Amino acid sequence: MQRPIQAQNGRKIEGAIQTDASINPGNSGGPLLDSHGRMIGINSQIESTSGSSAGVGFAIPVNIAKRIVPLLIRDGEIRRPKLGIAPRDVESLGKQMQLPVSSGVLVVSVQPGSPAANAGLRGVVQTEDGDLELGDIIVGIDGEKVDTNDDLYKILDKHKVGDNINVEVFRQSRRTSVPVRLTEAPTQRRNGRE
Repeated sequence: MQRPIQAQNGRKIEGAIQTDASINPGNSGGPLLDSHGRMIGINSQIESTSGSSAGVGFAIPVNIAKRIVPLLIRDGEIRRPKLGIAPRDVESLGKQMQLPVSSGVLVVSVQPGSPAANAGLRGVVQTEDGDLELGDIIVGIDGEKVDTNDDLYKILDKHKVGDNINVEVFRQSRRTSVPVRLTEAPTQRRNGRE
């Protein structure tokens, strides 16, 4: 059965294979084989309520590995495009404040020098009166609907550094499209930030 799982960095991995095969400490990264001996996944993690090795195991599908491994060999790392924003799901904020849309991703802040900053995406700002002015709310990318942060990451994962995308935002009571050229965000996870 395939289902999304959460990676250690908080991002979702789509289409993980749920397995009854035992995944013990030390054999993560080993192959998950089907009944014909064909590799169908790479054992990745276990969901355990007790903290032991007993629980539900998950493997990364081999088609994802086939896409990622050559990049790791060539570059030594995976270069994922990022917008360079601090996002919040609109749905999670709906009970705290009145927003103009019921779903999407609110841009709380924008990293200077990031693709989002270069494209003119706007985060939440405080006015001189002390009021908060709402930032852009991302509702789609290239015609695909964005309801949550997970949707945003799933769409970005389909792209690579250097791609151009159209980010559909709700800004000041109207919907507009902002062209963004994807690059790596200026700060990487290895420095402790997303």
